[in-house]
Amino acid sequence: MQVWLDNRDNFTELSNYGLDSIDCIIKSIEQPNETDIPNIISNGNSIIKDDEVIGQIININGSEGQDIARSLVGSVNWLLLEFEDWSMIPIENIIAACTGSPTKIAALIRTPAEAQGAAFALEIGVDALVIRPEQQMIDSATIAKSQRGEIVEPINDVEDNEIIELQPLLITNIESGGISDRYCIDLTSLLEIGEGMLIGSSSSCMVLIHGETLASEYVPSRPFRVNAGPPHAYIVMADRTTKYLSELKAGDEVLIVSDSQNCKSATIGRLKIERRPMLLFSFKNTNDKESQVFTQQAETVRLVTSQRKLIAVTDLTIGEQILGWSSRDARHIGVAVPSEVVER
Repeated sequence: MQVWLDNRDNFTELSNYGLDSIDCIIKSIEQPNETDIPNIISNGNSIIKDDEVIGQIININGSEGQDIARSLVGSVNWLLLEFEDWSMIPIENIIAACTGSPTKIAALIRTPAEAQGAAFALEIGVDALVIRPEQQMIDSATIAKSQRGEIVEPINDVEDNEIIELQPLLITNIESGGISDRYCIDLTSLLEIGEGMLIGSSSSCMVLIHGETLASEYVPSRPFRVNAGPPHAYIVMADRTTKYLSELKAGDEVLIVSDSQNCKSATIGRLKIERRPMLLFSFKNTNDKESQVFTQQAETVRLVTSQRKLIAVTDLTIGEQILGWSSRDARHIGVAVPSEVVER
């Protein structure tokens, strides 16, 4: 993490300050170069280094500023965030949006508490703390930089691959899940046998819920449908982010996964929400991580066993293994971030 000194509004001599920890000095375009420290020139909303535009200054004064910053992710080297009213939530949201992209974040801070908050937001932190030429702020930023040390590189997750590596999940408990609002996800395209969606109560450990591609004695097949579960459950979207089922809407693109681990996207045409009795399944992945999934108590809801066979949730027993997916990353607003979170 870097420390930048913001001297745009201060034309005083900087030699009175301890600048050993300063990586760059931000100046207005008309200010002279007074030190050997690299300069970043502020010109309007652009920041320039060595005569090259390296980023944009974004004023975060509400959701509009946050949306502008997120829209620039991937197209600029740096986003310099300024705040009318300091808030951690936009910083966290923009850090999550920048994860896996080349865009770095610099945040203008005004207090020691803000330095700590920005340096460790989402356990990742910003890439640069921007401070005024005040000794207290220089000291606070230096301490935060020392505490942060080197950021561990983000984990390359299986979500970035063309296939998703499924793994066996061991059923450890089955019990009644009460009555719930149950979401059926109806697609604008048809599913094949073996295909379904990744769904679960944890964003980092989900089961493969199979589509209703098989007819039963009492109901015909619905090969466009996955009976997904209650509103709190996560689902993996086509762009490998996650959403809650309650956030889905017609037109959203979801990820379809087959028992052979191949992936494709599909468009939601409708959500069908009804009150239904549920089952609660607890399971462990291959690393003994525990998680749960709620499903409707119905023979038409099927999971996939580790032998690639379909099994109705009403026929599952403790000790059986079903196919699912796990990730080491946490999630922030659906985006994978390399930090820790406990879901239980």
